Amino acid sequence: MIAQNFEYVVPSSLGEAVNLLEKHTEHAKILAGGHSLIPMMKLRLATPEFLIDISRVPGLSYIKEDSGTIRIGALTTHYTIETSDLIRRRLPALSDAAGLIGDVQVRNKGTIGGSIAHADPAADYPASILAADATIVALGPKGERQIPASKFFVDMLTTALDRNEIVREIQLPVKSGKTGSAYLKMAQKASGFAICGAAALIELDGSGALSNVAIGITGVANHAFRAAKTEAELKGKKPSADVLKKACEHASDGVVALDDIHASADYRLDLARVFARRGLEAAIGR
Repeated sequence: MIAQNFEYVVPSSLGEAVNLLEKHTEHAKILAGGHSLIPMMKLRLATPEFLIDISRVPGLSYIKEDSGTIRIGALTTHYTIETSDLIRRRLPALSDAAGLIGDVQVRNKGTIGGSIAHADPAADYPASILAADATIVALGPKGERQIPASKFFVDMLTTALDRNEIVREIQLPVKSGKTGSAYLKMAQKASGFAICGAAALIELDGSGALSNVAIGITGVANHAFRAAKTEAELKGKKPSADVLKKACEHASDGVVALDDIHASADYRLDLARVFARRGLEAAIGR
């Protein structure tokens, strides 16, 4: 299918893009890498009258560490994140996630800002973004706004962004001490999207007990979520196999799971428990 007709505009700055979005709010979409939006337009699931291409806006592709925070520009590609030495050292779960997105062509063009703004319930980044307690920096007509990852993913294809806001940066606090993180998933064979993906981030104290545990789950529900009950049960305990298995039995407690042609709701809930444990084991192993 061919997308409906639209007006294509290329702003030279993010401020100009915000102004265009404000002017055409209900009829405009932001284009970055295009690997989420363009397929939806071709299927006419998205029918914008104005397409605002920010891919040429300078200064939005970077990865840097500043005062204990990793900052990633919205136009940074999946491949750049996958291969970043800084990300691999500081937050390997995010590198894992980037490396499991689509194929090489998608990873070379798709962007982290576009992916999280699209908020596909089976996307890879949200689990790691949640586990890392990230902050999403958005720019709108009233200036910048910081949105905690815990409040960013609202529903299927829905975020806390206002209609006239654009993701500018993702901020991830750097953990100190003995830490590890990992992201694993079961992918749908044809698309590569997650039927279930789990990101785990852990910190160990001097005795080898878990001083901090964070687990993000994607692909299971309408939006990514934290396995809060499992996290609470593990904190302060030494991560033996039995302790991990018992705690992860609660990873999907209270979750309303998706039920579709790819997997039943019950299967997804079970996968969440399995992949939470596997993610933790991988994170501890690092």
